Amino acid sequence: MESRLEERFRGSFQKEGDIYIFEKDSIKNAIRYLKDELSYTFFIDLTPIDYLDFVEKKESRFALVYLLRSKNFKDEVILKCYLNEDDLQIETISDIFEGANWTEREAYDQYGIIFKNHPNLKRILNHKEFVGHPLRKDYPITKRHLCIETDDLMDEMGKKLRLRGYDDEEDLTFLNLGPAHPASHGTIRTFVALKDEKIVSAVSEIGYLHRGFEKSCENHKYYQIIPYTDRLNYCSAILNNIAFAHSVEKMLGIEIPDRAKFIRVITGELSRIIDHLVCLAAALVDMGALTNYWYLYNPREDVYDLFSKLTGARLTNSYMRIGGVKNDFYDGFEDDLNHCIKEIQKGVSDSLKLVAHNRIFHDRTQNVGIIDKEDAIQRGVSGPNLRACGVPYDLRAAKPYYYYDTFDFEIPVGSVGDVYDRLMVRFEEITQSISIIKQAMKRLPKGDIAVNDKKIFLPKKDKVYNTIEGLINQFKLIYEGIEVPKGEYYNAIEGANGELGFFIVSDGSGKPYKIKVRPPCFYSMSALPHIIENHLVADAIITLSSLNIIAGELDR
Repeated sequence: MESRLEERFRGSFQKEGDIYIFEKDSIKNAIRYLKDELSYTFFIDLTPIDYLDFVEKKESRFALVYLLRSKNFKDEVILKCYLNEDDLQIETISDIFEGANWTEREAYDQYGIIFKNHPNLKRILNHKEFVGHPLRKDYPITKRHLCIETDDLMDEMGKKLRLRGYDDEEDLTFLNLGPAHPASHGTIRTFVALKDEKIVSAVSEIGYLHRGFEKSCENHKYYQIIPYTDRLNYCSAILNNIAFAHSVEKMLGIEIPDRAKFIRVITGELSRIIDHLVCLAAALVDMGALTNYWYLYNPREDVYDLFSKLTGARLTNSYMRIGGVKNDFYDGFEDDLNHCIKEIQKGVSDSLKLVAHNRIFHDRTQNVGIIDKEDAIQRGVSGPNLRACGVPYDLRAAKPYYYYDTFDFEIPVGSVGDVYDRLMVRFEEITQSISIIKQAMKRLPKGDIAVNDKKIFLPKKDKVYNTIEGLINQFKLIYEGIEVPKGEYYNAIEGANGELGFFIVSDGSGKPYKIKVRPPCFYSMSALPHIIENHLVADAIITLSSLNIIAGELDR
């Protein structure tokens, strides 16, 4: 790839490690070339960096980083351009990748980057009366802004309606779906224009649950961030733990012991299962199928009991550690795990008996809320929602980690990309996750559960309490943190809802200089207005259910 870029953009880019540095006037052409000619067709994410505290970066305070993935999903490329503080304007790439639309709005909201020719450049996570850009390094973290007026969203709605030929709004009915309604599955607002009961245009508003995850990370040491990751997708907290710890470990250049890897696989797949269970249970309730809810939700409670015994918490587990896991499996864990698996299998079987051949279920879900594979890829959708379109993209297979390439499992895919496919893919993924867990338990090796490195992992308590070396080790690691080598890095795993990645900038200290999370829900949610248009209101509800939007991950 580098030789092709050199041939096309001779002398117009440099390299910083694995990152390609372009001038801001040529980076859009480079992105278009990568997509059209080199088949980097999947937009992962983009994020600004504020180098205010980097002495060597003073001439160009800001940079803009773009991450793309190849058509086969195996390779990724990172591009970057520097921006002067007095000229923070750059061309939008939302006309190349629709998935960049909301992400550029986020960059504008948090950093003040102006994307020229963007179709709707306005705040997205912070409210409209917010002053300043909170992810800039000179923004006071304690500053607060009241919001006393709601956004009626008619600026966005009016544009869309005019594009659809609606010059007169008198014959339309406007309706808010959420944010304060159980069917919105969290604090999410979708503003729709109705012609009778048909949605002719829709606009979504998020940010109601925004709590400044990325800003908080800049003020905490790496090990202190683990509990914050729990609050992203709180339906599968352990997978968030794993994604973050795995990213930092890659930066440190360490391999955790095999037993720790298998423990992460087992607990991670259990987390994936309970995430899918809550999605399926809630979606079926939204269709009026309450019995299915209990068939699917009760086994989830059994897993919560197991996690409570293993980690000390039911929902937000904070179980992973950089360099390993908090503690080993307890005596009797396997028996409890087998009980959970048995209950999950029974719950899934009982639920499928009620819906698999149910005409009402089929009528309500088939050919409803369709997103085809080309559109899904264009919008950055990943995980079960992309696989439901027939695209077998799963990072466990595309870029295997923790021996996933040695496990025997299938990647379920749909064919239409409708509500039915999204739900059925999740039903089958539960079965595949159970298979992975059983294989992992059979192969679970003995040995350590963490690296034996006093600069990374805390010493055992008996050494802390009984030796001066252990006490000093504990004090230094807690006080100074884990010192991560200077650099910029992106790493991702297959989360419950798709590609869950972390782009981390380290200045060599015990705190990250910057963290950007790549939340799969963000991209699925950005596609929702497009998906529900030309459907009925009732169809919009179950479409949202099938996408499984988790507000904590969406808003961060």
